[in-house]
Amino acid sequence: MTLALPANNPLCDFRDLPDYAAVKPEHIEPALDALIQAAEQTLDQVTAPATAPTWAAVVEPLERATEHLGRAWGVVGHLNAVADTPALRAAYNAMLPKVTEFWTRLGQNEGLLRQYRALHDSAEFSRLSPTRQRIIEHALRDFRLSGALLEGPARSRYAEIQERLAALSQTFSEHVLDATAAYAEYVGEEQTAGIPADALQAAREAAERDGKPGYKFTLHYPSYMPVLQHGEHRPLRERLYRAYVTRASELGDEKFDNSAVMAEILALRDEEARLLGYANYAEVSLVPKMADTPEQVLHFLRDLAARARPFAQRDLDTLRTFAQTALGLASLEAWDIAWASEKLRQSHYALSEQEVRQYFTLPTVIAGLFRVIETLFGVKLQRVEGDIHAWHPDAELYRIENTEGRSVGLFYLDLYARDGKRSGAWMDHVRSRWLHADGTLQTPVATLTCNFPSPVGGKPALLSHDDVQTLFHEFGHGLHHMLTQVDDIAVSGISGVEWDAVELPSQLMENFCWEWEVLRFLTHHVETGQAMPRALFDKMLAAKNFQSGMQTLRQVEFSLLDMRLHHDLRTYTPEAIEALVAENRDEVAVLKPPSFNRFVNSFSHIFAGGYAAGYYSYKWAEVLSADAFERFEQEGPLSPQVGKSYQQAILAVGGSRDAIDSFKAFRGREPRIDALLRHSGMTAEAAEVA
Repeated sequence: MTLALPANNPLCDFRDLPDYAAVKPEHIEPALDALIQAAEQTLDQVTAPATAPTWAAVVEPLERATEHLGRAWGVVGHLNAVADTPALRAAYNAMLPKVTEFWTRLGQNEGLLRQYRALHDSAEFSRLSPTRQRIIEHALRDFRLSGALLEGPARSRYAEIQERLAALSQTFSEHVLDATAAYAEYVGEEQTAGIPADALQAAREAAERDGKPGYKFTLHYPSYMPVLQHGEHRPLRERLYRAYVTRASELGDEKFDNSAVMAEILALRDEEARLLGYANYAEVSLVPKMADTPEQVLHFLRDLAARARPFAQRDLDTLRTFAQTALGLASLEAWDIAWASEKLRQSHYALSEQEVRQYFTLPTVIAGLFRVIETLFGVKLQRVEGDIHAWHPDAELYRIENTEGRSVGLFYLDLYARDGKRSGAWMDHVRSRWLHADGTLQTPVATLTCNFPSPVGGKPALLSHDDVQTLFHEFGHGLHHMLTQVDDIAVSGISGVEWDAVELPSQLMENFCWEWEVLRFLTHHVETGQAMPRALFDKMLAAKNFQSGMQTLRQVEFSLLDMRLHHDLRTYTPEAIEALVAENRDEVAVLKPPSFNRFVNSFSHIFAGGYAAGYYSYKWAEVLSADAFERFEQEGPLSPQVGKSYQQAILAVGGSRDAIDSFKAFRGREPRIDALLRHSGMTAEAAEVA
């Protein structure tokens, strides 16, 4: 007998898109309880002795039941990230242990492992497609990583660890969100010199909403960064910087302190690794990735650091000299870096970030981005009008159509920063492409979330060139998910793609923002309506690798710290973590931040974002993406032929084969680091020019 799901509960309606607007906190527990129960019932059926170990009898029904649970929980998780309220948070946190416990039980189910092994060893296995064979092999690998081979107390302890880690990651995120939201700086006109007009207007409107005079600045990036980059009032820069880099630490409000949370997360990950028979968590993390060993990753990062360090040192020496001679700063403090760098950029390249922003109006950027996608991949992007049942009025829904006018996917855009919304930018999937056994095709749906400045004064939102690259980056993930042609849900889109290759499509898309053929139709001056002049673009191009040595070294520092926290650390205390942060900084960095800097306390990627012992993936994938984009450079950035080849070799196949095979199908060879070094201005020629 099939379990009936709760009626009139929007989380249990899988006929179409989720009705985000209708979801209330009180819907969460009954829906998820019922979906877990239904999945458990299916699990009992597929593991029953009478059930034959076949794809149709085991894999398909289990995928259907767990997909419904995953979709419903995905809706709740998305709302928790973009529309946080106390009631929603409480409901989410109440269900988190139950959902985590279910997935742990599923991964450890002996009967299911027995069925997958029997299917793998059966005659049917050889008749399955290579894609389905890969799914079975990966499932057997994941059983091992989920503790299915553990027995007795070890198995129980593994389950306890998973439940506790899920709760701790959620706590970490909440602390960062709440610490960010708790801080506000109200200032008068005398402290606002240099801050761009659009940022000032937003600050004035924020103060008015609070019933206060003057201007309100917060630690949300669109409010914080204009002050650090342009504000002439040094004490204001210092106050904001101190507040930002001490978020969620012992130096801020103690109720948001992540110090003990991080220590417990790292200790539990280490215990998990040892239960599974590994020396450390870094080894566990790399099992499903392209990189083979932690030592290989550490060598890659240290080699990149050695290549970047001379350029980073040159960048810093230039900045310090400029700060002393041109700006009169006897000492260059951390809160001066962004401000002095912007002054140096203006002086050296006659290029102002604020001047550039005037050309990147959000509607024009989106239209230009769509034009790139349509040209390269032969699709059409259309906005869906009417009530889309979204979580906020800012959200918009778009359809991707193929040449026959059929929908191949949908995506939501939610682009503006606001209270109750997690910082940063990300793509998430609502559902994945899946050809059902009855022949019906489920098309993929994604959410693309950013935190750009909102429109002010009746004018469109203005983006920095970095913001434009962020938008292209997230669309790269979205295209990977939505343009897949794989019909098996476990490896369609981004599913099943090695984590250190999943950034290839996103980082590749960023490169288009540096092509004149593309950039000229991304721009529309907010006042004059004119496109960006070629002369201004040439200045941007000349300044492209401004401080790229320092930026590269900073990312390597973060990546190396992440790997060392999960590979080298043996004492799991806040003091030991901070000591390793300092040791790692001494090894890598040329620019040492103040001793009070606690950036690791808000390093959500590795403590709450799935990048544990995996942050190196950004640089690893950048080698792949820069090399892949070189083909666009050689044959034309908007070449439909290259776009089609890229789509067929990489986007269409998703996780159905090894990422290195997809790369070689597109490039015809193994990846090389040369293109990344060239893109970053870190070549022998660049050193000679300097």
